Amino acid sequence: QVQLVESGGGLVQAGGSLRLSCAASGSIFSVNAMGWYRQAPEKQRELVAVITSGGSTNYTDSVEGRFTISREKAKNTVSLQMNSLKPEDTAVYYCAALVQSTAWGRLKWYWGQGTQVTVSS
Repeated sequence: QVQLVESGGGLVQAGGSLRLSCAASGSIFSVNAMGWYRQAPEKQRELVAVITSGGSTNYTDSVEGRFTISREKAKNTVSLQMNSLKPEDTAVYYCAALVQSTAWGRLKWYWGQGTQVTVSS
């Protein structure tokens, strides 16, 4: 099994910053991509940002230029620096990791429990 533990959520005023972190542990042979998703009330979960094992990144349009995703491969951690936060960024943020648990195993997505980010206007 693989566990993802997130930290860093909270309440911030519009224009402020937060940094989310996530650590993967457990049965890990390799971690391919890692990313952050979010889900606002009554909305579908959406991809926020993803980073591959090679360091390539991709962001949803609404956070481009404001959020930065980074990872430490050796520690199996991923972070999301969120600047210039807006009320519409309010959501539960989920860490995700595409993990191969054994040398012969398939890649599988694992999810964290989520951390609340609330941006007040």
